[in-house]
Amino acid sequence: NMKVDVPAVEPLRWEQVAKVMPSMDAVVKVFCVHTEPNFSMPWQRKRQYSSSSSGFIIGGRRVLTNAHSVEHYTQVKLKKRGSDTKYLATVLAIGNECDIAMLTVDDDEFWKGVLPLEFGLLPALQDAVTVVGYPIGGDTISVTSGVVSRIEILSYVHGSTELLGLQIDAAINSGNSGGPAFNDQGKCVGIAFQSLKHEDAENIGYVIPTPVIKHFIQDYEKSGEYTGFPILGIEWQKMENPDLRKAMGMKSDQKGVRIRRIEPTAPESGCMQPSDIILSFDGIDIANDGTVPFRHGERIGFSYLVSQKYTGEKARVKVLRNSKIHEFNIKLSIHKKLIPAHIKGRPPSYYIVAGFVFMVVSVPYLRSEYGKDYEFDAPVKLLDKHLHAMAQSPDEQLVVVSQGACGRYQYWL
Repeated sequence: NMKVDVPAVEPLRWEQVAKVMPSMDAVVKVFCVHTEPNFSMPWQRKRQYSSSSSGFIIGGRRVLTNAHSVEHYTQVKLKKRGSDTKYLATVLAIGNECDIAMLTVDDDEFWKGVLPLEFGLLPALQDAVTVVGYPIGGDTISVTSGVVSRIEILSYVHGSTELLGLQIDAAINSGNSGGPAFNDQGKCVGIAFQSLKHEDAENIGYVIPTPVIKHFIQDYEKSGEYTGFPILGIEWQKMENPDLRKAMGMKSDQKGVRIRRIEPTAPESGCMQPSDIILSFDGIDIANDGTVPFRHGERIGFSYLVSQKYTGEKARVKVLRNSKIHEFNIKLSIHKKLIPAHIKGRPPSYYIVAGFVFMVVSVPYLRSEYGKDYEFDAPVKLLDKHLHAMAQSPDEQLVVVSQGACGRYQYWL
């Protein structure tokens, strides 16, 4: 007559998973063979290695996954849930900034019996989310549940950019990358792409939200290729100091941010100047801390407004200069960094003369030569160029002597 206590089952969790179940058939496992360039000997490549991640089927016979899941790909294959067949995939577009890649499969058999996922609205705080994928290389599908704990502009590690992102408390592990995050209606509200590994933090994962995903898809549909997320090519500072606002000639009812520097290659350099105060972007006022209104009771960095635009589109910017207001229609473009964050799948550029190997410096080069902690281990002069230098012309590159009789890492501009 022993009494056994049976733990209570949370009906919400099971109900939530049940709603997601029909959509799970659209989640696929992505197999990729990578061949990275060899920056020490750029005329050859490194040894091939394989990886597995997740993806999901959307409309138009397309599959979405993470860009880092297919970076430097040689071959990509997809496997559906419950299938034993791997289908050869074609990479249509890779968006390094937003860490999204689009694939397709020519074999008609792959698309039979699978309904594409539908996208839902941007979730609110504390909304339930379910992350589905194939973590740690497992052959069967994995489901983890949590809630949205934060919505803000996040640093995208792979893209070296800052875009809108969701923070969730569901576990996201290696292999979950590219898998969908569902709401409790079974609609996709994001793509799992990175997690926070820190001794003081647990179960913090990040999801690419639907506004960023739709921007990537529509960008591809408009131009037939991925063109990128435009930015304002400026460095700015907050104007929360009342004495600073007074010194810049701002009235008590005026708010905005001050321009510190402007990229010489940016279109804004033709009309905007350092010490201009940006008051609004496309008619939306910017606060002294650089934020703008975002839904009810929320604020977000004004770079979100810029990232919603497409490359080549125009935006109306209002600035304060010498106590006078000016308006400019600026044509937005992508960022031209002196040291690029990616080489976009191309082999590294190099030149050999008299036994010396001249290399173009990029973030992959720094990572290859100095490891993952290149921001601490690379020479200070290179890091200074990486963090602070601006390209003076569109074709300017930073070149180093990578190998040769006279030594390594001599700087040539």
